[in-house]
Amino acid sequence: MREVVESIRHLEAAVLGARWTEGVVLRYGGFYGPGTSLAPGAAQTELIRKRRYPLVGDGGGVWSFIHIADAAGATVAAVEHGERGIYNVVDDDPAPVAEWLPALARKLGARPPLRVPRFVGRIFAGETGVVMMTELRGASNAKAKRELGWRPEHSSWRQGFAAV
Repeated sequence: MREVVESIRHLEAAVLGARWTEGVVLRYGGFYGPGTSLAPGAAQTELIRKRRYPLVGDGGGVWSFIHIADAAGATVAAVEHGERGIYNVVDDDPAPVAEWLPALARKLGARPPLRVPRFVGRIFAGETGVVMMTELRGASNAKAKRELGWRPEHSSWRQGFAAV
């Protein structure tokens, strides 16, 4: 996981420092909505519906989501108004896995997700998957809202999941 984070930071630094770019970096949250893996009938949604997407450990990893249409709107705003810098393109409501995963299962009419200890999660999802489920930290969209004049239409995954 450390190597992935370091690689992303290296790429961001390269974009920010390059003279031939505008130096705008967009960090998107987890996509949901039409054409994503969290759309009705999509791969990830089906795993949740069939109880094959377990809650690992305490489910304390905090995820930030973004509806695909809101991501498109933020991208346009960044192209039109973005200054050199990094912008988090996420909704206003980061949530721990232990909260959003059971809520999504309910929306799908599925039983609650199974809970598995970290060591079991590591076998099936690897260390990166376990970290995402237990240690990930959400992001703030305050800079994108302030500097790009952008507001997500789906301010929370709660209403966004219901709309999808």
